[in-house]
Amino acid sequence: MAKATQKLYYSIGEVSDLLKVKPHVLRYWESQFPALNPKKNRAGNRVYRLREIKLLMAIQNLLYDKKFTIEGARRKLREFNNDPQIVAEQLSIPFADPEKRRMVLSLRKDLVRLRELVEAL
Repeated sequence: MAKATQKLYYSIGEVSDLLKVKPHVLRYWESQFPALNPKKNRAGNRVYRLREIKLLMAIQNLLYDKKFTIEGARRKLREFNNDPQIVAEQLSIPFADPEKRRMVLSLRKDLVRLRELVEAL
């Protein structure tokens, strides 16, 4: 029996639950951070990929944990070319929260599976 395909996109509700912020906060951050630009599906709903989720985690870390202002966070992200991986490494974003860690590991597994499917073509 074939394995079910892994998710490539996550809804605003799923991402909101992961980050423990309301969906309107994610929409506000989208208006304030040009690098954050999730695609929309045919119904017009935002769909987030791993890159956007990592960027949101970096933004959340800058704003909530490091106490940056919106403008300061914008500058910091530009400093790292909006690369969430570099931002995470530089800011040492902790993934001690088991739910966040589970989601990140799940996303990574999804991407590895997708790469395997593409390479098999």
